[in-house]
Amino acid sequence: MDDATVALGKQGRLVIPADLRTALGLKPGDHLHARLDGNQIVLGRPENAVAALRRLGDSVPRTRSLVDELLAERRAAAANE
Repeated sequence: MDDATVALGKQGRLVIPADLRTALGLKPGDHLHARLDGNQIVLGRPENAVAALRRLGDSVPRTRSLVDELLAERRAAAANE
């Protein structure tokens, strides 16, 4: 099963169907990260969200310091005030 329709309970709870839980290896007590993607809710493991954030920085050369650039921008802005 790749997708399913679920019903929202009275307290806003969703039940993830057993086939999906099994396919993802989810167990009671596991935490999921939720994010909005347009008008959709995307659920995933928190470690996947962290890995995605880390991949955002992969294109930044190791020799470049984003912290130093931010500090320089802030100092320049403060000097112009």
